[in-house]
Amino acid sequence: MTDVHKNRWLSRGLIALGVVGIAVLVWLTLRPSGMPAGIVSGNGRIEAVEIDIAAKMPGRIADITVNEGQFVRQGQVVATMDTDALQAQLAQARAQLAQASNAIQISEAQVLQRQSDKAFAQATVRQREAELNVARKRLARSSTLSKEGATPMQERDNDQAAVEGASAAVAAAEAQVAAVDSAIRAARSQVVGAGTNVDATRATIDRIMADINDSVLRAPRAGRIQYRIAQPGEVVAAGGRVLTLIDPSDVTMVFFLPEAVAGRVALGDEARIVLDALPDRYVPARISFVADVAQFTPKSVETSSEREKLMFRVKARIDPDLLRRHLTLVKTGVPGVAYVRIDPNVPWPAKLSNVVKD
Repeated sequence: MTDVHKNRWLSRGLIALGVVGIAVLVWLTLRPSGMPAGIVSGNGRIEAVEIDIAAKMPGRIADITVNEGQFVRQGQVVATMDTDALQAQLAQARAQLAQASNAIQISEAQVLQRQSDKAFAQATVRQREAELNVARKRLARSSTLSKEGATPMQERDNDQAAVEGASAAVAAAEAQVAAVDSAIRAARSQVVGAGTNVDATRATIDRIMADINDSVLRAPRAGRIQYRIAQPGEVVAAGGRVLTLIDPSDVTMVFFLPEAVAGRVALGDEARIVLDALPDRYVPARISFVADVAQFTPKSVETSSEREKLMFRVKARIDPDLLRRHLTLVKTGVPGVAYVRIDPNVPWPAKLSNVVKD
């Protein structure tokens, strides 16, 4: 046999070996650990919803009232921030509120005073109008008598001057009424301005009170304190984390499946999780998430050969009712294997028939 034929047969043998290897790899992927077709699995770790309890504003931590691992109820006070500066701002705002309220009273008193001035000015107008009316009647009589020669013209001229003077007095009194009206409008504007200052100051007080209330850090939901990130006396920035809380009633296992398998996994599919710490029992779960983009699996989850493949991230959510009955036993980071039944007609094997008991 020539070298050419030998190389040709060698090449064909290597190709056949590769095909067999791929077939074996696919078979192992679809039927891991002796699982029947229709049940696939992936390695993963237990994860829980993590919530950061952070300071809304920059400041110094006054006290932390919980420790790592401690269970807390929703709304429980877990830490407090120093509020000395806020208390000083609150005292200043309350003083400004009192000042603005006094300004309203002063402005309202000025309105009343200007209204009294207006009443006096209107009375003066009526008085001047009455004097003008008398002067006009006197002028009319003197004009008639002067034409008949009964009175001298000088008297008639004096009455004419008196009418003109009375007319000027009426005009002056009416101008005084107009001036008082302007003063009343100005005083009422001051009342409105003082009321606006009161509203603005009250809004400032409400904001400061909200900041003081936010300085008391509370658990947003029931759970377990995972980490104390900061300590009393430390200064944190706005949004600086103080504690991390996990919700043990919302726990999933994150694992990875290849494309050929992930495409057949649907939300709500039944899954069973076997933890390394409990190899003889499974934990019931449902598929709650399947990524729509493939990624390389992380080093902490898969072997070096599997990290070279693109995989889809999948989450299996553990039965919440079961978790609530075992809150104290929930631990994050625990490794295990998640089994997913992608064919509902395939029965679960005996290996996965021993459920974690209540």
